[in-house]
Amino acid sequence: MKKVILGVLVGVCASTVWQTVTFSQSPSPPQVAFDIPKADIDTLLKNAPPAVDQQLRVVDMGKYNLAVGIIHRAATKDKPGDPISGPYHDQTSEVYIIQSGSGILTTGGTMVDKKPSANYNLLNGPGGNGTAGQGAYSRRLQPGDIVIIPPGVLHAWSQITDQVTYLSVRPDPDRALPGGYVNPLLLKNQVTAAK
Repeated sequence: MKKVILGVLVGVCASTVWQTVTFSQSPSPPQVAFDIPKADIDTLLKNAPPAVDQQLRVVDMGKYNLAVGIIHRAATKDKPGDPISGPYHDQTSEVYIIQSGSGILTTGGTMVDKKPSANYNLLNGPGGNGTAGQGAYSRRLQPGDIVIIPPGVLHAWSQITDQVTYLSVRPDPDRALPGGYVNPLLLKNQVTAAK
């Protein structure tokens, strides 16, 4: 009986320590770097469901979380002048770094038909969708372009003729995203040190 109780206590303690280390707020930044090899990005782009943003990982940086995702958007069938709808995020900002393809990104302005989402989004935290209104700014983006999108700003793609793929870096000072998260498709890939 003592062995069973001891085993249960060890299991509970190990689980608690793992959860604390993996998902809690750290008082200071980590003392290691976190690699995201191109092979991981290629794995997600190849195996992820279509038109779904893919979070690569969320790192607890001490005072904030930092997330990196890869996003692939297929061609759209919209025409110039069509209404442009897309998401906004209440707490997280994003930095888009265009890797391939091109399209029109519309940001900002007044949001029409703003609808908060009832569901929490692992990738972006709380937010919702809306339609771009007066004051929105549209521009064509291509590889090498970078866009910084503050929290609460509508951002929507249109007129993608082939595809657009981009990295999204998300500073998360409010910790809306789960620190320690690693995309399940990447858990088997471990970076090995050079010799």
